[in-house]
Amino acid sequence: MTIQSIEQKETFEQVLEQHNKFLLLKHSLTCPISADAENTFKRYDEETNTPLYILPIQQARELSNYIAEEFGVKHQSPQALLFEKKQVKWDASHWKITNDALKKVDTE
Repeated sequence: MTIQSIEQKETFEQVLEQHNKFLLLKHSLTCPISADAENTFKRYDEETNTPLYILPIQQARELSNYIAEEFGVKHQSPQALLFEKKQVKWDASHWKITNDALKKVDTE
């Protein structure tokens, strides 16, 4: 699948409606740890049929804050979140964003 960028609340709301389950990576465009997490996310995209989305923090700060507030998840960057049935079922940040971690939560 192709990873798509989400920068607007309206787009995020559409994704919530369209997909029962998806993974979202919130990341900084200037942080080397975020770059590593993004590379891990892109590699994982080749292994899964679950839709994957990326939220660039610098371009979508309002959306990032909305997600943190709406779903009760402390903002971190990088941060991977698994949404299932319109709720956050799992999140991980920094070096905990690994291929194995993504695979485990995606296939449970």
